[in-house]
Amino acid sequence: MSPKKNNIKEFFKALPKNIFSGFVVSLIALPLGLGLAMASDAPPIAGIIAAIVGGIVVSIVGGSHITITGPGNGLVGVLLVAITTLGLDSAYVAIACSGGLIMLLGFFRMGKLADFFPSSAIQGMLAAIGLIILGKQFHIMLAHKIKREDTLDYLIEIPFTINDAVHYENKALIYAALAGILSLAIMLFYAKLRNKFFQLIPAPMWIVILSVGFSYYFELVLHEDNPISRQYMISGIPEIQEIIADIHMPVFSKIGTTTFWTSVFAITLIASIESLLSIKAVDKLDPEKRRSNVNRDLKALGLATIGSGFLGGLNVVTVIARSSVNVNNGATNRSSNFAHASFLVLFIVLFSTQLTRIPLPALMAILVYTGYKLASPNVIKKIFSIGKEQLVIFFVTLFVTLKVGLITGIFAGVLTTFIIHIILNKGILLFVRNVLKPNVLMYQEAEGDHSFYVSVKHFCSFLNYYKLKDKLDNIPEDHDVIVDFSLCGFVDHTVMENMHDYQELFKKRGGHFDVIGLDMHDTDSKHPFALRRLLPVPNIIKNNLTRRQTSMEELANNYGLKYHSEKQKEVDHLNSFLFFNTKHIDHIYNQLTFEKGGINLFDIEFSEGEFIAKEVIRSTMLYIKLDVFIPEFTLDREGFLERVYAFAGFKDIPIQDHSDFSRRFFLLGDNEAAIKKLFNDDLIHFFESNPYYHVESNRSALLIFGKERLASIKEIKGLFDFGKRLRDVICTML
Repeated sequence: MSPKKNNIKEFFKALPKNIFSGFVVSLIALPLGLGLAMASDAPPIAGIIAAIVGGIVVSIVGGSHITITGPGNGLVGVLLVAITTLGLDSAYVAIACSGGLIMLLGFFRMGKLADFFPSSAIQGMLAAIGLIILGKQFHIMLAHKIKREDTLDYLIEIPFTINDAVHYENKALIYAALAGILSLAIMLFYAKLRNKFFQLIPAPMWIVILSVGFSYYFELVLHEDNPISRQYMISGIPEIQEIIADIHMPVFSKIGTTTFWTSVFAITLIASIESLLSIKAVDKLDPEKRRSNVNRDLKALGLATIGSGFLGGLNVVTVIARSSVNVNNGATNRSSNFAHASFLVLFIVLFSTQLTRIPLPALMAILVYTGYKLASPNVIKKIFSIGKEQLVIFFVTLFVTLKVGLITGIFAGVLTTFIIHIILNKGILLFVRNVLKPNVLMYQEAEGDHSFYVSVKHFCSFLNYYKLKDKLDNIPEDHDVIVDFSLCGFVDHTVMENMHDYQELFKKRGGHFDVIGLDMHDTDSKHPFALRRLLPVPNIIKNNLTRRQTSMEELANNYGLKYHSEKQKEVDHLNSFLFFNTKHIDHIYNQLTFEKGGINLFDIEFSEGEFIAKEVIRSTMLYIKLDVFIPEFTLDREGFLERVYAFAGFKDIPIQDHSDFSRRFFLLGDNEAAIKKLFNDDLIHFFESNPYYHVESNRSALLIFGKERLASIKEIKGLFDFGKRLRDVICTML
């Protein structure tokens, strides 16, 4: 059987999972597409057109594997300016022209463009975009439309809008504001509900369902009009035939103006940066550890944007939030992106009239939440922990972006970073002398060996990082790499962050990536991404145990265990479990170890998704090292979600003569015969007579946990006892 045939067979085998994932993503893309378009002052359907065209075109000719494309959060501000200054028809032409430039970036292999921007400057730009979105949509969320010239004015007006909303007397406005407040509450607290049933439907779609249900309740039950003011309801959603009939010739009258090309370059810059950052982030989540062809993806995004612009849609970019949802729902290839676009077509064809029942404040609440995530105080806290100089870069970029514009803001961040680097090194000569030199030397340590040594000299910053990146990208991720900075006098934050990303990438793909030579360097903080230079700075860190940690320490003493509260980053033994296939483990801590039995109970911090879709989760888990080998399997309590998964291709393994077990438990694994042999009467009776836990085998060890939250001391005792008895049952059997 040829490889091509195998690939086709695997494609169709995974198709149900990808269609299911595409459906879930479409539930998020529908309200977001409408909201982003309206926030940009474009017709609501423009966002859906971008998602549909992007999903179809990029899924066919793109170079990434599991990304989702559509309208992007980062473009709201620049598209709003373009539409305001050029008019809608000319703005569509500007969007199409930006697509042409993005295609050229792909043809000229400019996928490395994002590497020339300092990380803190990019964070500042994204935070500014978040404030632009939040500032302008917060007022509509509270049913209070205002018009201001400056984004800062919108932010300053927020307390006055809240005060006005509290004193509303018009019931229509009160209902509109309540719709916005309740929708924001759903967005804020939905992620905290670790409930499989509720999370089957994404938070934005719950807002749509409840909004439409509220409208029908008044119409069909109370026989009254919707109490929400009509000026705060979605309008202008055309039927599919109207969309086709409304396609008109582009207006090129402003193509010779400076304003037009300023908008084109601004749109191109933000769209390309947002897409490149998103592609990079999604590659980290890919369970098959593939690397996207970034330049091919840029060509596809450019082509899709040209088509979207001429059809009356917004820019098409790679979006991190929807891509993260795509990964977490089992997507394996680009067919999920195509499926998401197909479902959006069905929604517009079948339910376009229902969309007009959604209140504007409800949709704006989704965008307010998105803006908050981009400009969250946690972002500032993280930047400050990396270094005070990074905070300066962040705030310069943020304020210049807010006051002047996105292009000026990002370049102000680049200039500030360069100036700070000169100040820290007390001169510009280090950069001038060495920026054009081949500062990176790489060689294979032995003939046929899988080990590579990379030496970096003089300085390594965002200015010349691309040289190091080009070398590292040519090394297979299952090989061993040593990057030596001992001859490098200066390593900036952008490089340190990227070195960490490479370490994670190589670790997941079976290789090793070691960074050495920084023993003589020091930093202003203990953060692993902190800028490195020859400047000793003392740090004193106090470590006091919390009440829960004190209780765990007492429990360890009573049960003859060893307790360690310190964070541990070495978690390779957990990466082989299926549960962590699309999740990133940050660290484990609060470990209770029973060395004789190979049992280790710990708190763990891991994350789902990336960027603004990133959700950090803390849980308590149990790891048991076995003395024997058993088949890989995953056991969960069977529920509604597991039955839905059956339609997506996840097969529950039935156990003969144990119908009660098969009804109550959902058992997965590739080696069905070996799993059935392992699950004999004793093991099945053990699971049937004990509390439900998620139990997973990677052949040589077990991973066990209950709820996706930190366990109480009582729950820790129960989990530890369950695991110890389960180990005894398995070892006795074998």
